[in-house]
Amino acid sequence: MIELQNVALTFHKGTEHEHILFEGFSLVIKQGEFVIVMGDNGAGKSTLMSLISGGVVPQKGKILIASKDVTKQNEHVRAKQIARVFQDPKVGTVPDMTVRENLSIAFNKANRYSLRRGVNKANDKYFMEVLSELGLGLEEFLDKKTGNLSGGQRQALSLIMAMITKPRLLLLDEHIAALDPETAKIILAKTDFIIKDNEQTAIMITHNIPAAMKYGSRLIFMRNGKVMFDISGEEKEKLTAENIVDMFKKV
Repeated sequence: MIELQNVALTFHKGTEHEHILFEGFSLVIKQGEFVIVMGDNGAGKSTLMSLISGGVVPQKGKILIASKDVTKQNEHVRAKQIARVFQDPKVGTVPDMTVRENLSIAFNKANRYSLRRGVNKANDKYFMEVLSELGLGLEEFLDKKTGNLSGGQRQALSLIMAMITKPRLLLLDEHIAALDPETAKIILAKTDFIIKDNEQTAIMITHNIPAAMKYGSRLIFMRNGKVMFDISGEEKEKLTAENIVDMFKKV
């Protein structure tokens, strides 16, 4: 599904601030896997997502999606099959536009540009259906500006916007980090439901140990641009918080 082959990435190359982050880095993510990525600040977690989404281009190596080499493909082209939800709820939505207008932007992302109307109320029924699945009452707020929603509601909307065109891959870049603990639990549960319901391939970065234990089919721990631990299946199911903390200490 997703494959990084011998990727090399150096920031500020040739300067006194040169920083080698990835060197000969390889990773394979299979169709339908829900991968949790953990690691220290600066480990390369968000940069990994940017490499996959096209926001960062490696100096060496290849990035393949469904066996196709997309290493040099522009980010906006890759966006047709990759969706990303960021840490800040404000990033994924336009505050001065209504819920309907935001959803319409996301819904039209996969379409070719034409003279059709950007907002079509004929889509309202579908929008209300997908919003109602969240159980947050957002289906009642189609005419409400997203800037007037709570952080949790905006992040839930960002999630729906990311998934509305059924992307090949969903990237969740610490998407619960800016939320209060109770709201974070709700968004995580909704995230898990959407991923399972769509049999979605997904990668989620988190520092939340309980979330890493409960969700996902595979857990990766990164440090200094390397995968130090890669755990899946029965081994992951048996993980405890103490196990995870011990792993952090060992590397």
